[in-house]
Amino acid sequence: MLLITLSCDATAMLTVKNDEFWEGVSPVEFGDLPALQDAVTVVGYPIGGDTISVTSGVVSRIETLSYVHGSTELLGLQIDAAINSGNSGGPAFNNKGKCVGIAFQSLKHEDAENIGYVIPTPVITHFIQDYEKNGAYTGFPILGIEWQKMENPDLRVSMGMKSDQKGVLIKRVEPTASESQVLKPSDVIISFDEVNIANDGTVPFWHGERITFSFLISQKYTGDNALVKVLRNSNTLEFNLKLGTHKRLIPAHIKGRPPSYYIVAGFVFTAVSVPYLRSEYPRYYEFYAPVKLLEKLQHAMAQSVDEQLVVVSQVLAANINVGYEDIVNTQVLAFNGNPVKNLKNLVRMVESCDEEFLKFDLEHQQIVILRTKTAKAATSDILKTYCIPSAMSNDLNT
Repeated sequence: MLLITLSCDATAMLTVKNDEFWEGVSPVEFGDLPALQDAVTVVGYPIGGDTISVTSGVVSRIETLSYVHGSTELLGLQIDAAINSGNSGGPAFNNKGKCVGIAFQSLKHEDAENIGYVIPTPVITHFIQDYEKNGAYTGFPILGIEWQKMENPDLRVSMGMKSDQKGVLIKRVEPTASESQVLKPSDVIISFDEVNIANDGTVPFWHGERITFSFLISQKYTGDNALVKVLRNSNTLEFNLKLGTHKRLIPAHIKGRPPSYYIVAGFVFTAVSVPYLRSEYPRYYEFYAPVKLLEKLQHAMAQSVDEQLVVVSQVLAANINVGYEDIVNTQVLAFNGNPVKNLKNLVRMVESCDEEFLKFDLEHQQIVILRTKTAKAATSDILKTYCIPSAMSNDLNT
C-alpha cells in the first residue's frame, strides 16, 4: 500500500511489485464528471450473495457532500442506484464504460429510498496528483474560516456593501491557520481566485448550476496560493493566501494509531477524537454524546497546533476514588491551577507533582482532589486488578 487517506473516505493507493501481475491487465479509464440524469452503473460485492453485483441508476444530484469518515466537505455525486454494505470501493461506470467515481456511502433512513453516494473523478484525480506532486498525501486545503450567508439586505448595508456587491461574511478565523494573520471577523469575502461569490456562498458550476465556493478551495493543493478579495470597512482588499490543512480541536481521525491514554488512581484520561466518540456511543454519537463535547466538535477552534480536548473517560472503581465513580467523558480544564493544554502536558504535570494533593478542575465546576502519594501508589494495584499492562500509552512515554 503506497498511501491511504481518510479525508476522502478511506481511499487508498495500492501497488503490486511483481510485474507479472500486470500482464494482460487493461486499466480502467476515468471519465468526465457526469451531468444530472446521466446513467451510472455500480459494480461490487455487497451483502446478499457471493458473486459480483451490478446495479444501475442515474445521477440525481451533484454538490459538496459530508464525507463521513473524514468529516470533510468535498464534491460528491448522489445516485439512485442501490449501494449496500460491501459496495464501498466499487467503481461506478458511465454508459461508455468509463469510471466516473467510487461508491462510498448511502443514506439509510425510513423516509429515503435508493440514495447512494459516489466519490467523483475530480476528487480521485486530486488524490492521485497530490501523491505524484508531493510524494505523499498532503490532503485537501481549507481557507481556515467560518462564514455566514449575506442574503439579508440590512446585513449587507450594515457592512458597507454596495447594491452590486455580493459575498459572504467571515464569522471567525482559525487561530492556527495562516489566514488569521490577514483575514478578520466581519470581513466580507467577495471572490476567490477571481470567481465572484454570491450572497448564499455559491459560485457558478456547470450546465447553469451553482455550488458552494468551498468547491473552489478543494480544487487546490496544500501549499498552493489563492487570491482572495475582501471588503473591509467599505474598502476592497486583495490577499494572496497560502492554503494549508485543518487543525481540528477534535480530530476526525487518528490516522490508524492506537488511542492515547493515561491512568492515575483509576482515572482514565484520553484526548477526544471522532473515532473515540464513535467507540463510546456506537449508535449515533451525534445524538448521544454529551452536548458539551458535541458543541466543541462543531464549533470549538484549537488555539495552538498541539492543543487537545482532554477528558476523564471513565473511573476504574477502587477505594482511592470512592465518590468519583460516576465521572464519565468530562473535560479536564486544569491541574493544580495550571491549564491542561493536551494529554502529554497533563501527564507531565501529574508525574512531576510533589504537592500534597492532586487537584483536577473539570467542567461544570466539578473538582477531583486526591492525596498525591496514595493516588500514585494505588495506580499499580488498580492496573493489576483490571489487567492493564501500562499506566499510559506508548506515545506518552517519549
